[in-house]
Amino acid sequence: MHKRSLFVLIMLVVSFISVACSNTNEEKVSKETTSQTKKDHEQHSEVASGDIREETTSNGVLPEFLKDKSEDMQVIYADAAQNKELLENIPCYCGCGESAGHKNNYDCFIYKNKEDGKVVWDDHGTKCGVCLEIAAQSVSDLKSGKSIKQIRQSIDEKYKSGYAKPTPTPTPEV
Repeated sequence: MHKRSLFVLIMLVVSFISVACSNTNEEKVSKETTSQTKKDHEQHSEVASGDIREETTSNGVLPEFLKDKSEDMQVIYADAAQNKELLENIPCYCGCGESAGHKNNYDCFIYKNKEDGKVVWDDHGTKCGVCLEIAAQSVSDLKSGKSIKQIRQSIDEKYKSGYAKPTPTPTPEV
């Protein structure tokens, strides 16, 4: 029994060391990939939250960071850009209100609309199924004839439990 206990202990230590080393290696690879991405896409800027922001000439021109993403994701981003009023009235429940300072679901996709028509996109939505799902459902509901207020009520009800605190989005009056 003593030899077996020693063997189990050794295996646990070896497993722990290999996990610790693999995490360090993954972090190194991740840092190298991020560094390469920055070099490849000088028009991108990365913010403290780790989100990439990219400027395009208008909300009709999708950012380069979407090129390798699914068609569905590209459609959601395009829809988000075309539905600013809607998504500015819909909270996000992924935790981005606290982690990234977002005020609403629109912020998950668009960082800023400039006066000259240029748009600064945010890649936060590419990494978050909750953001994508909320935007897709909201746009779909709007297209089916629901009011912004009805959509907001539906989203609040669906995500009220089991999700992060919502962004501080004021309740729409319309």
